[in-house]
Amino acid sequence: MSHLTIRPAEPSDISQILKFVHELAVYEKEPNAVEATESDMHAALFGKHANVFGLIAELDAQPVGFAVYFFNFSTWLGRNGIYLEDLYVRPETRGLGVGKALLQELAKIAVARGCGRVEWSVLNWNEPAIQFYRSIGAVPQDEWTVYRLTGNALQQFAAGS
Repeated sequence: MSHLTIRPAEPSDISQILKFVHELAVYEKEPNAVEATESDMHAALFGKHANVFGLIAELDAQPVGFAVYFFNFSTWLGRNGIYLEDLYVRPETRGLGVGKALLQELAKIAVARGCGRVEWSVLNWNEPAIQFYRSIGAVPQDEWTVYRLTGNALQQFAAGS
């Protein structure tokens, strides 16, 4: 029987985390979209002003998945929440409870920290993920649309243009 462990990410995991990010980008049909470097990821997760956290899933001591998250805040709840930026499980280990274990660990962190919610985004076409999230009791927030300001638009707006 396989042994599954979920543990906090460590600096020595940065290379593996970036590999997972690239694998996730391929799965999400954006193989060339990743700009992050090991240095970027190290600074975000372990640098002086780090405010991002990671979990590593290991099956028989081999990394098979990860989650990256950060704390946000709800003015309506008056409490922090957790935003799950990425959750990824290698295809060959899907269906073994790895994703569920990662999300359960995140839920435990949220409860221990007094957070009011855990939330994330999922691509509309990712039906396996949608079905999985619904199976654990997650509810889509269909009335909200995510907006993003990035690249040249971000630069121009910041400059007052």
